[in-house]
Amino acid sequence: MPFQPKTISQDAAAQKPGRDFLGLDQVDAGELKSILAFAHKLKKKPLGFHPMEGKTLALIFEKPSTRTRVSFEVGMRQLGGGVTNLSGAEIQLGRGETIADTGRVLSRYTDLIMLRTFAEHKLYELAEGATIPVINGLTDRSHPCQVMADMMTVEERLGSIKGKTAVWSGDGDNNVLISWMHAAPVFDFSLRILCPPEFTTPPEILAAAQKRGGRITVAADPEAAKGADIVITDCWISMHNSDAAVRQESLAPYQVNAAFMRRAGPKAIFMHCLPAHRGEEVTDEVIDGKQSVVWDEAENRLHVQKAVMCWCLNINGLD
Repeated sequence: MPFQPKTISQDAAAQKPGRDFLGLDQVDAGELKSILAFAHKLKKKPLGFHPMEGKTLALIFEKPSTRTRVSFEVGMRQLGGGVTNLSGAEIQLGRGETIADTGRVLSRYTDLIMLRTFAEHKLYELAEGATIPVINGLTDRSHPCQVMADMMTVEERLGSIKGKTAVWSGDGDNNVLISWMHAAPVFDFSLRILCPPEFTTPPEILAAAQKRGGRITVAADPEAAKGADIVITDCWISMHNSDAAVRQESLAPYQVNAAFMRRAGPKAIFMHCLPAHRGEEVTDEVIDGKQSVVWDEAENRLHVQKAVMCWCLNINGLD
């Protein structure tokens, strides 16, 4: 699908009492950094802060979920609010009424909406109709909450990511990778994408990220992992892929194993958004090894998303 930058209209944004969180390329750099700083504070004070009392979060899932579902639900309850869980099969999201109309209806019942979906246009159509903030819980084109948790984890383990080098190994057209590309100019780090030519990053997505100031390169040789501070990968086969055998053969040289991590160096950290297909994109010895921070990433989804929800509703203090 050709890359098309998405936005919602100024009129739709002006109607909202808060702010949407749709993509890292849609939020000001200073705001993203303030969300991260608040997430660190919330992690140190996980309970006893209830600014969401009397408020309700609508969670809509068209895709299965473990971390997104549990972290948003637990996070909202820790903030004092309520949650209603909805699946695409249970509501008329684009069936029987427009997606924008669903947003209008949910705006009369709830205070925030999180959508986890396939096609990104559904996210923007929902946000266009809703008069309450909408949060991107994942689309086929981006996963901003995950990458904010990744940024938080890097800061905990390595300090500021500014000036460091992150290496992505695997499918070059991946939603988590695209959000890492959006993060590169904001947080001022270098990103090397290692992938086979047949699964490379779409040039229009790369060009857009570079135009925003991202120091991003693409290479086919896994040896380019040398000197990385951060190594990232994700599953090779997603729910919408029908070419599993071809993917496994093409991506096999990009498996993150002990030899790959030796190229990066002993101080590099390994990251994965999970779930991991052990023995495919990563080996047990890496994901369970000392350089792995995947469980910290998973935990930090909770803290970052609490900060995102507060940001969406203009809550910025722990008082």
